[in-house]
Amino acid sequence: MALQIAQDPTADRVLAEHPFALLAGMMLDQQYPMEHAFRGPAKVLERLGTFDPSAIADTDAEEFAALCAQTPAIHRFPGSMAARLQELARVVVDEYDGDAARIWTEAASGADLLKRIQGLPGFGRQKAQIFTALVAKQLGVRPDGWERAAGDYALEGHRSVADVVDGDSLQKVRDFKQAAKAAKKAASAG
Repeated sequence: MALQIAQDPTADRVLAEHPFALLAGMMLDQQYPMEHAFRGPAKVLERLGTFDPSAIADTDAEEFAALCAQTPAIHRFPGSMAARLQELARVVVDEYDGDAARIWTEAASGADLLKRIQGLPGFGRQKAQIFTALVAKQLGVRPDGWERAAGDYALEGHRSVADVVDGDSLQKVRDFKQAAKAAKKAASAG
């Protein structure tokens, strides 16, 4: 299955061909529209000429921040996200020999996968659960117990990026998030 998370053929191809790009897109998916966050790796690839974690980790921090801030920037907070992306690249290089796919392909169980992802810069429990669901649903990597590890994000429906397969499903995820936000607001007001 071809990824269609970024809703841009070039950016989606980068996500499909570079496991570190998929991981980085997920890391960038905060306080920024989902599809734009997942376009960030393609922007870095175009500007740096590679999306190899070693090259990203080894690039001068100021140079990398400037590259990430070029219009269109990789995120609405390009400086802090550039630093976090380099930190993520260093962890992938140091702990997984530069092969981000090892994070999920070598996980012994869903709990192990969740723990591995939560140990990454920029990944709290919720984001780790979403990414666990994403690799299971979109990449077909389903270690034993992935459903428990992913929690509600393993359920059928349109709850997160794990469920985005086209423009229609992206809109359904947005609708779900808006409804959840409205329900939370109503509950706190009542």
